[in-house]
Amino acid sequence: MNPAQHYQLMARYNKWMNQRLYMVCRSLSDELLKADLGAFFGSIYATLNHLLFADHAWMARFNNQPAPYRLGQEIYRDFADLTTAREQFDQTIIEFTETLTSTWLSAELHYQSGIDNRTRTLPAWALLTHMFNHQTHHRGQIATLLSQQGIDLGITDIPWMPEWLPASI
Repeated sequence: MNPAQHYQLMARYNKWMNQRLYMVCRSLSDELLKADLGAFFGSIYATLNHLLFADHAWMARFNNQPAPYRLGQEIYRDFADLTTAREQFDQTIIEFTETLTSTWLSAELHYQSGIDNRTRTLPAWALLTHMFNHQTHHRGQIATLLSQQGIDLGITDIPWMPEWLPASI
């Protein structure tokens, strides 16, 4: 396995989990989606919005571009628009991971933190790992919020991704 394969897997996992999560959330009322349920960002909707924001911020850093949004900004007010944007950006992430090289992964990236405004320098591979870990962290929060509402997201493990399941008989 080359190192890029790990990130390609994580990008496909990210897309798969987001599809499942958004499918479940599609069945919720707008009121429940946006209700403050005590998560880091309050609601399921705000957490979904934060995930899309953070992915945009990290991808902008990876591409040496300015972040298109600011921390805490509501990117989309409508769930259908947020869903479409999520689907499109998940494909962008997949395509990005298909271009990864060992040289890029081992390079140091400098970025300005939106949290404490400090400049940080870390290896690209560590920051890309963080992006995928951050996604998993907040999707786990949403899974908990759904569970508290009596809604089961189902299995979220990599071995249950469609690409790893045996063909049906």
